[in-house]
Amino acid sequence: MRNFIDLIKSLDSTTSTNEKVDAIARYFRHSQPQDAVWGLFFLTGNRFKRLISSVKLREWCQELAGIPDWLFIESYARVGDSAEVIALLLPSQEGGEEERSLGSWMAEIVLPLKGKPEEEQKSVIVACWKRQSSFERFIMNKILMGNFRIGVSTLLTIKGLSQAFDIPVTTLSLRLSGEWTPTASFFSSLISKKEEESRGGLQPYPFFLASPLESPLSDLGSPEEWAAEWKWDGIRAQIICRGREAAIWSRSHELITPSFPELLTDLPESEDFILDGEILAFEKDKPRHFADLQKRLSRKIVTPLLQTRYPVAFMIYDLLEWQGKDKRQEFFLERREFLTNNPHFFRNSLWKLSPLLPFESWEELQQLRAKAFELMTEGIMLKRKNSAYGIGRKRGDWWKYKVDSMTVDAVLIYAQPGSGYRSGLYTDYTFGVWDKNELVPIAKAYSGLTQQEIKEVDRWIRQETLEKYGPVRKVKPFQVFELAFENIQISGRHKSGIALRFPRIKRWRKDKTAEMADTLDSLKELLKSRMGDAGSSKS
Repeated sequence: MRNFIDLIKSLDSTTSTNEKVDAIARYFRHSQPQDAVWGLFFLTGNRFKRLISSVKLREWCQELAGIPDWLFIESYARVGDSAEVIALLLPSQEGGEEERSLGSWMAEIVLPLKGKPEEEQKSVIVACWKRQSSFERFIMNKILMGNFRIGVSTLLTIKGLSQAFDIPVTTLSLRLSGEWTPTASFFSSLISKKEEESRGGLQPYPFFLASPLESPLSDLGSPEEWAAEWKWDGIRAQIICRGREAAIWSRSHELITPSFPELLTDLPESEDFILDGEILAFEKDKPRHFADLQKRLSRKIVTPLLQTRYPVAFMIYDLLEWQGKDKRQEFFLERREFLTNNPHFFRNSLWKLSPLLPFESWEELQQLRAKAFELMTEGIMLKRKNSAYGIGRKRGDWWKYKVDSMTVDAVLIYAQPGSGYRSGLYTDYTFGVWDKNELVPIAKAYSGLTQQEIKEVDRWIRQETLEKYGPVRKVKPFQVFELAFENIQISGRHKSGIALRFPRIKRWRKDKTAEMADTLDSLKELLKSRMGDAGSSKS
């Protein structure tokens, strides 16, 4: 148990990706399989349905600690998390810590609680509380309530596993795909090198990534050296076909085959290949909003109704392999011509070849980019015609020439504490714009301020709080911030009726009063002008 607690504290104390991967790798190296597999279970976002209600845990905590209702309510209003409040209010246990390993704790304490009589559950949990440290109580309470999460991605976890046991990330991703049970035998098979290539035929290549173009187009030399295509607004993916098997991988090394089954019908027979492209929400030869695509992601079962309601397409960018031959070192235009001249790649009508955009000058390219929003794309991709398909973000051959970010002046209306190293500061903000005489929320953002600005805003929030809702504070409508965002769309889930894509704080507008902030009508006009009929036709 101590290894697991140390891991969580290590992850919570750093923002460095490399340090997090190192901490995960260290945990797996020094844990037995029966313990490591439960760490893996929680690190990859798995959790149980609620075993014990928060109401019961609160009752038992108040009884054990002698805490009246009003004090618990006041404490919760300050902390905002039931599991943490209970852990803090219980009598301190000097040097207390759970002596069991994580695996035995889960097998002998947590899992058997399900189905037991309430008095027996209470007896077991109170006994645990009495011998645990405050932090261990917090973790246990979270697990029992069914809301225990660790703030790392599955990919980061897999990278830690890869580092610990020297097994490729793609191999581990394949072995972790689908349903699995947290047992010692599963973990041993996961890290076994005996069958490392057992599903290697369905592994993707590393993705080649474009760099943002920040210098003038003229710095790229002659336009004749470059090919251009739209930067589609979807999720990057590779489709791998090996005989009768096929798989779809996202750029984050997640196997997303179950989310898009219709993309793997009518495949070319007895031909092996790997394609690089973009999965888009797509209907009647036009892209739909990215929000429609999100309704398909992470689903293990996609019904015919969902496929009809949120149709997709695979926009092909590149051919990486054909009949066992690695084609990545061939020139980009050669790979594209191969795709163009082989129509069998498009037996599935949902597969499209991303068109190359004709242009003869950089001025013409700029004019094309101005049409990006109208076509619901994010801008233009520039690829050197004689470039190979590289690995990672190698600068020089591929550039993303995105449209300029949109901005809006909005008023800070709510704030709540951040997580990890920011947990003691109010760093997660909700912003609003004027709808007649009312401020309506339009976006949440937490990035863009310096550490000094964060502390200054935090002090102001504490002084100007109007109301408290658990950890959330409603503040005086005074501070104005300029928000940058990539796209805007209609949304039925938000009171304002719109949603901003990738909002972040651009700057603190101390020169503006709240009355000078933008209006909801101005954002709706922006939506209309940027996206035209396409922007309002889908919700």
